[in-house]
Amino acid sequence: MRAVVQRVSAGAVSAPGEQKRAIGPGLVVLLGVGSRDDEADAAYLADKVANLRIFEDNNGKMNLSVLDTGGQVLVVSQFTLYGDCRRGRRPSFGDAAPPDRAVRLYEVFIDKIRSLGLQVVTGFFQSHMSVEIINDGPVTILLDSKKLF
Repeated sequence: MRAVVQRVSAGAVSAPGEQKRAIGPGLVVLLGVGSRDDEADAAYLADKVANLRIFEDNNGKMNLSVLDTGGQVLVVSQFTLYGDCRRGRRPSFGDAAPPDRAVRLYEVFIDKIRSLGLQVVTGFFQSHMSVEIINDGPVTILLDSKKLF
């Protein structure tokens, strides 16, 4: 499972025919599910995201997590994080999980984040979306549950 985690002052997502969903200060997580991912990957990554110390403390050091700050989390499904561009010019998405498996693990990730007490807003799974991100810092972190060491 892969995530692009951005510290934001605000974020929002919209899709045709749907009401816009938005957060204030917190994290926007672009989440990709791989074909070899399972519930352990979702739980690991959710814990990592929730406890990632990328918010500044009173001394200007990145020592606080979104849990510490009481921020919100916007989670947006992003299968393109598994785009392989090593051959040719068009990405291959063969390593991305099929939609039925991906949505289940996407929901496991969201449930785990919520169980930690965070307010979570979600994107629209398998929909064309417009995502607004006001990156604070900018701070952007790449996480991959398969790259533990």
